[in-house]
Amino acid sequence: MRQCMDLKNLHQRINRTIGQLNAIDKMIEEDIPCEKILIQVNAVKGAVHKIGKTILEGHISHCVRDSIEHGDPDKALSDLSDAIDQFSRIK
Repeated sequence: MRQCMDLKNLHQRINRTIGQLNAIDKMIEEDIPCEKILIQVNAVKGAVHKIGKTILEGHISHCVRDSIEHGDPDKALSDLSDAIDQFSRIK
């Protein structure tokens, strides 16, 4: 499935999100007000959602298209439905 994804972009996003999580951990240790920490938690949530969206877009543009082009549209639609179901669970 690696061919589905823009690995460089995903790694950059993941590393940035890890940095945000480390910053949150540091904020907790430094006794930063909860409201400010929650702002950062929300930013991480958005970043994780964007990572999922990027993966889903890659799945659609490569895996689903590949299945359709190779004559298995039912499998493509089933796989797409499963991927959308998983992505929609990200909250």
